[in-house]
Amino acid sequence: MEILIRSTPAEVAVEAANIFAHYANAGSTLGLATGSTPVAMYKELIARYERGEVSFADSRAFLLDEYIGLERTHEQSYYSTIRREFTSHVDFNDDLVKSPAGDADDPAAAAATYDKAIRDAGGVDIQLLGIGANGHVGFNEPSSSLTSRTHVTTLHPQTVNDNSRFFDTVDEVPRFAVTQGLGTINEARRLLLLATGSNKANAVRDMVEGPLSAHCPASILQLHQHATVIVDESAASQLEDREYYIFADQHRPHRPLFS
Repeated sequence: MEILIRSTPAEVAVEAANIFAHYANAGSTLGLATGSTPVAMYKELIARYERGEVSFADSRAFLLDEYIGLERTHEQSYYSTIRREFTSHVDFNDDLVKSPAGDADDPAAAAATYDKAIRDAGGVDIQLLGIGANGHVGFNEPSSSLTSRTHVTTLHPQTVNDNSRFFDTVDEVPRFAVTQGLGTINEARRLLLLATGSNKANAVRDMVEGPLSAHCPASILQLHQHATVIVDESAASQLEDREYYIFADQHRPHRPLFS
């Protein structure tokens, strides 16, 4: 993994936008994620779009996951969230912004259909990821299969509690979701994971320096040929080899963007 440590969340957002903008301008297939962490990067990309520095007109997008039981028009569905926070503010073709059908009558069948749609589109060129305090990526909670495809999953109580800030009460948070599996995620040609804040420090440590384990689903990034992790100093605070990562970042040989 490429570990990039930046001083502040704002610097994380700028670094991530630098990478994402290159892929957008190349008309790539983008994997998008919701949650709090990517919002600053999305705002940076919107500002660059308004300055004429980036275009999404030739890109398509696949969303990482979706709650089960919320209609697409619900303000907390990820279908609505990604449009409210990002894609409606730039020149995406909305028909090409895809997400799992969490309101389908048969969510398991919808999950399989979504997984096939990603493959039929030629796969994802760059997949944006966050990490939960318990090490989950997407909604792949601890104990998730490291080779899983897009599937229906039960949310961990910690995830439900963490996501309750987006709802009026914790009881309103859905308990089930459709998520790209770890196997699906790991097929993207590049992974870009962002983490900020001290509450993510232990998960970042386990992902980067711990064993490959279903206990920390994000550790699947250890197997990827081009995974970039961008964290702020707080999220990096538990990394034992922190000084090495800083040195390696400063002296890294040039690597082709799309390798």
